[in-house]
Amino acid sequence: MARWEGNARGRLERAALDLFTEQGYDRTTIAQIAQRANLTERSFYRWFADKREVLFGGSEELEQRLVSAIDAVPARAGALATLLTAFATAPEVFRPREFLRERSAVIAANPPLQERELIKLASLADALTAALLHRGCDRQTARLATEVGMAVLRLTTERWMADEQADFAGLLSTSAADLLAVAADGVPARQEARPKG
Repeated sequence: MARWEGNARGRLERAALDLFTEQGYDRTTIAQIAQRANLTERSFYRWFADKREVLFGGSEELEQRLVSAIDAVPARAGALATLLTAFATAPEVFRPREFLRERSAVIAANPPLQERELIKLASLADALTAALLHRGCDRQTARLATEVGMAVLRLTTERWMADEQADFAGLLSTSAADLLAVAADGVPARQEARPKG
């Protein structure tokens, strides 16, 4: 008899995270995750290619959300302002804060998962850069705005996860202001070294 499949993806994500926290990522099997979620292994593979992807489920959804939001920003907005406006929509697809905190702890304890997260972030950055290029930004501006924007997004997300009462949009503004304060520190741009003689 087939097991009930309602919200299978969410149940698998929750079961996996609980098991990773309880017994460690490496000691957790897909069979255990499926059993904890009251589903079959076959159900697991309908949603995820492997157990790593349980921790990164929703990354495609986030990418699509941000790219759509970039497209919706008025054309006169600058590259970084466009990204910040798009980033304000991210909580619409984020998992709950408690889930994200537990996920972060599991990833921090496992170097291969840290590497996977960096790959996912690089993929997201590429998609954001491409969206800015599509809006007419030059390549250098699009890339620099994306790198700076990703730093602001990471800082904002960390702050948001740490404070249940915090408003994401407000934290995004604070993080962007912090960036501007650091950038205004007055460090001069390097000049090309001139040959002596």
